[in-house]
Amino acid sequence: MTPDASPSSTISATSPAAVDRRTATREDVSRLLRDKPIILAPMEDVTDVVFRRLSRTLGADLTVTEFVNVEGLLRGCRNARRKLRLADDDALTAIQIYGSDPERLAEAASVAEEAEPLYVDINCGCWVPKIAARGAGAGWLRDPDAMVKMVSMVVARVKRPVTVKTRIGYGPESHMPIVELAARLEQTGIAALTIHCRTANMGHKGNADWKWAGLAQERVQIPVIVNGDVVSGEAAESALRSTKAAGVMVGRRAIEHPWVFREIRHRLATGTDLPAPTTKERFDLCRTHLLANVAERGLPHGVRVTRRHLTGYLSGIPGAAMLRQALFREDDLAKNLELIDEAEARAEKWTREGRTEPNRSEPNDIELSQPEQVVADHKSDAFANDAVSVA
Repeated sequence: MTPDASPSSTISATSPAAVDRRTATREDVSRLLRDKPIILAPMEDVTDVVFRRLSRTLGADLTVTEFVNVEGLLRGCRNARRKLRLADDDALTAIQIYGSDPERLAEAASVAEEAEPLYVDINCGCWVPKIAARGAGAGWLRDPDAMVKMVSMVVARVKRPVTVKTRIGYGPESHMPIVELAARLEQTGIAALTIHCRTANMGHKGNADWKWAGLAQERVQIPVIVNGDVVSGEAAESALRSTKAAGVMVGRRAIEHPWVFREIRHRLATGTDLPAPTTKERFDLCRTHLLANVAERGLPHGVRVTRRHLTGYLSGIPGAAMLRQALFREDDLAKNLELIDEAEARAEKWTREGRTEPNRSEPNDIELSQPEQVVADHKSDAFANDAVSVA
């Protein structure tokens, strides 16, 4: 923790606590996941406590942690333990684990359930070669029999509900085991199944083929969640309509555009689309996420982990490229906040003047004074955004 950010500088959110995650049963989880939930997908280095809170505030019903490596967890690795920590407002949050050894996965699931997640999710879908090549993640799809046995072992070992996230197959596309595999996984006692509708060999290339989620949902009674290319309200509506699946999971789109959760929620409720986020909302979210990350991670790491989101947050704003370049060079919290303030004022001025680029005579650098006061001012009154607030 640093003097520039106090623990209270966090995003406030209230999850729809329909059940107590600490006592939720398999039936409770299945019921929640049948009710058209909008779920934040587990993403490494993204879905930490801050981003989960931000996503819930913007409309996500359930969230999942970053991937927790079972070997790191069982060795007591600090980063694995950090990922396992759930905040008081993580009311509907699951923990995802991954590994290649069934016994170690079962042992790690027992450790994970001590954190009292809503459920424990087993990652059988990560396609990244360094994961899948070792037999973890989507590597399990190379041997469906072994995958089913592993899931059975985990379900038998823990009291918490268990779910599985996987893909339609490892590849090639002519071999799609997911429908039969879904039926076999249901027999293990899992509460739900999330399907990323690409093969492992596809990675994130090509289009997700949602029909496989629909075929799996026809075959099983447990909820099937659709993942892959759920990038908008319209896409979510189409995925649910075409598959009759129970809910949708949003991954990479949320990194750059977390407003997607409220957009999906509005589309499913009304059949219409929300307007795009305003320029003010985009700048407010930059400040909010920055302050919350620094409060959680300290300096300079809190500033640096926010950067992966900025390209999307600032999309369409006049002068965005210039601002991103400046922010990516600066690790100081106060300077980041002042750069954002200056860019917002500049964007408003350029918009009034009908332009998107600076005049040659306009300076690109900011002279900063009293950085402590800059931070204090933002903590006290820069977060009136209705969508995301700092408490």
